[in-house]
Amino acid sequence: MNDVIYQRIEKSARFQELVHKRQRFALLLTLIMLVLYVGFILLIAFAPGWLGTPLHPGTNVTRGIPIGIGLIVVSFLLTGIYVWRANGEFDRLTRQILSEVKG
Repeated sequence: MNDVIYQRIEKSARFQELVHKRQRFALLLTLIMLVLYVGFILLIAFAPGWLGTPLHPGTNVTRGIPIGIGLIVVSFLLTGIYVWRANGEFDRLTRQILSEVKG
């Protein structure tokens, strides 16, 4: 019984749409994070003096610290964006697929 349902799901146009949308969205978020992370690593490699410059005279906080923290914050934001879309659009498509296949 389950094999028949799985085959119906795989053949469903909505399932193909769901897979395509999820893959494209995940790739976009991955590329954004990868570009930011590689950019930060390149800054560390080629501009350590710039990153090590204090934000203000007399402080120990350098430019690299807020940039690194920003990178971590962006990763949490991108994860939140994915979860928000997955709980909305992707779950709605999943429910539609299941109702079509079972009904």
